[in-house]
Amino acid sequence: MTESDPLPRPKASLTVRALSTWFGCGNSKLAPGTMGSFGAIPVHLGLRLLPLPLHLAAIVGITAVGVWSSNEMAKAMGVEDPQCVVIDEVAGTLIAMGMVKNSSIGTQLLALGLFRLFDIWKPSVIDTVQQAKPEGVGIMADDVLAGLLAGAVSFVVTRR
Repeated sequence: MTESDPLPRPKASLTVRALSTWFGCGNSKLAPGTMGSFGAIPVHLGLRLLPLPLHLAAIVGITAVGVWSSNEMAKAMGVEDPQCVVIDEVAGTLIAMGMVKNSSIGTQLLALGLFRLFDIWKPSVIDTVQQAKPEGVGIMADDVLAGLLAGAVSFVVTRR
């Protein structure tokens, strides 16, 4: 190996691949981000049964695991934001839907839809934070903000 040769990249472990792709949702050829959000729905349905502190702790835990696993996957693939990494969509979906967990199913679906819109559109600071380093922070940050915005808008819109 010469100095100009690229350094070998580490291989992603099975754990990193499973978590970062949300157990394969990110491997979908059709809209992997949306599939990741759909993969979060069963988790949301379980979490909404928990008291708020446990619900929040679970979302914080998934987000922290997301920072780690998405960073490891990005390093292993040599790509800043691999399309197959969807744990960020899982966290964003759980945040958005969790903010209206005691509302109607329609309101929760509104939160999910708005999250996907804001995640794709990336208005204002949501676009900026995805450049944060290390890569895992940037991958997760825009979805966390999109989830917060979607949850807040859903909450306000349905309280009128």
